Amino acid sequence: MTLAIVATRAGLGLEAPEVLVEVHLANGLPGMTLVGLPEAAVKESRERVRSALTNAGFDFPNTRRIVLNLAPADLPKVGGRFDLPIALGILVASGQLPVEALAGIESVGELALDGRLRPISGVLPLALAARRAGRKLIVPRENADEAALAGDLPVLPADHLLEVVAHLLGQTPIATHHLGRPPIAESREGDLAEVRGQHQARRALEVAAAGSHNLLFAGPPGTGKTMLASRLPGILPPLTEEEALEVAAIRSVCGLSLAEQWGRRPFRAPHHTASAVALVGGGSWPRPGEISLAHHGVLFLDELPEFSRQVLEVMREPMESGQIHIARASHERRFPARFQLVAAMNPCPCGHLGDPRQSCQCTAAQIQRYQSRLSGPLLDRIDLQVEVPALPPEQLTARETGEDSATVRARVLAARERQYARGTLNAHLSGRELESACGLSSADRTWLAGVLERLRLSARAYHRVLRVALTLSDLAGKPHPERDELMEAIGYRQLDRQLRQT
Repeated sequence: MTLAIVATRAGLGLEAPEVLVEVHLANGLPGMTLVGLPEAAVKESRERVRSALTNAGFDFPNTRRIVLNLAPADLPKVGGRFDLPIALGILVASGQLPVEALAGIESVGELALDGRLRPISGVLPLALAARRAGRKLIVPRENADEAALAGDLPVLPADHLLEVVAHLLGQTPIATHHLGRPPIAESREGDLAEVRGQHQARRALEVAAAGSHNLLFAGPPGTGKTMLASRLPGILPPLTEEEALEVAAIRSVCGLSLAEQWGRRPFRAPHHTASAVALVGGGSWPRPGEISLAHHGVLFLDELPEFSRQVLEVMREPMESGQIHIARASHERRFPARFQLVAAMNPCPCGHLGDPRQSCQCTAAQIQRYQSRLSGPLLDRIDLQVEVPALPPEQLTARETGEDSATVRARVLAARERQYARGTLNAHLSGRELESACGLSSADRTWLAGVLERLRLSARAYHRVLRVALTLSDLAGKPHPERDELMEAIGYRQLDRQLRQT
């Protein structure tokens, strides 16, 4: 046998397209040629594979010309994941392994020079693709738990190339690795009952959770904005199995631990010095950013005006579409980004505008310059904008506590059930679906049109008001929003109006 074909998979973001490693031994000047658009780490696999085969006691065909092709040729190949399939291909082509031994099997893994298997990143998307193809998967043992999350997939873990060959020869079969779903990771967020006062902010947090709305808190330092935001995941429903796998796949591609976050809503809080690439993803070989790591969870941006305006503007499109499209000259990637934005800001550079405890030292020009860092289109996409005032000392020291997260979560779940009965969450309704679901009376439509004109709100802000009003009616158990819900929803746009007038 002078030709061998071994199945494996590339890692392109959350995609794992099939790659066939074709190995041909021919007469001619001895050497090894690797083709198929490999990058530097893949090209270096020639030396790793040569040493691994030799040190493991196999015969390396030094007297033959070896041609390695990674097909399809126009698909970029990155990383050391192709080491194991290349080594197996050479063994089959040189007659040291029977060709039928690799039937129905995919393999992946980086080889050490002594033949040991080293783990790779991004195994979960690869395992999900192998499951859909109906094949077995050989992986480094350290990747076995992650690969087993794919469910109904025979995962064969190995520590060394010799173990893989012994299994393929039928000498020492590798036991299929089974792993039940890991336990839900322990929540690290505090309880909503720990928040003193701030009834309007608590109400806005519940509305945001019920309808998956974006939320902005504004107020002086130390009023509890960050504390409130960190409680949002605790009142959201648990992830479904499909959502948990999507979140885990993104973390896998980024090389992050899966066990410590399994089943929990992500809560990402990047620093305001984060670049646009760090926030939305990118790079020469595009990787997910913070908005994708917050998929099905919460993205918290503290000190919102301190972020670069350019960085904030790149979030506008994924906030609408739920995904980010990153294009490069030779390739493009799409990453999911269905996150819920929660932001916090001070009203001015010193933070004490309107604070009864301390006078503001900022000039009107400084305040205008600070608040204008948030563009109108970005504010339009934030459904709930709430002032968080400083609390008097008697409220801070009072023993009385508000509702706990479990009580609020029960109302959120009930409201979401009403939305799922209509089709989807209110924040994701299209314009036509939204108008149909609201079913406003002609009197309410006329009244709302007059209010929108006085407040000078945009068409997008109008739809945001309707979405929030619909969520308020879901929380109240009403079939349609009425005047009370419309008035409360408009009240959540007052900060928007103030910032536009500064």
